[in-house]
This record gives sequence, structure tokens and C-alpha cells, in this order.
Amino acid sequence: MSQQCGNKEKNLQRCNCTWEPCGKKGYCCDCIQYHLARREVPACFFPPEVEKTYDRSFKKFIEVWGDGSR
Repeated sequence: MSQQCGNKEKNLQRCNCTWEPCGKKGYCCDCIQYHLARREVPACFFPPEVEKTYDRSFKKFIEVWGDGSR
């Protein structure tokens, strides 16, 4: 992980990840790379009620956003 980000504090203001042991909070580049390598989407791509399920799958992303109703 790079753990070097001039925008970390700003990023944390928008980060809705509730996974407490996560060391990537505020490091968006690291977070995106981590999740994409696992065929997942980061928490910030989901509304809060869906994020809390920890289902970061592409399938869940399409289920939530696929019809464009949100």
C-alpha cells in the first residue's frame, strides 16, 4: 500500500466504509486497487444501507444502480 496521500483527511470526510479493521480508509487509490483485484467495488460506491451489508460484489453494484432509479 502506498499510504501516502495529500488528500487523506478530505477523503476520510467522504468515506462511508464501516469495516473497522480497514487500513485503506482515506487512501482511495489503494482501496480501489484492493477491491478491483478481488472483483469488488469499494464501499463509497454504495448507499449507506447497502454498504453495511459488506456485499461489495459487482452483482450487488448492478442490483443497486443498474436501473438508474437512485
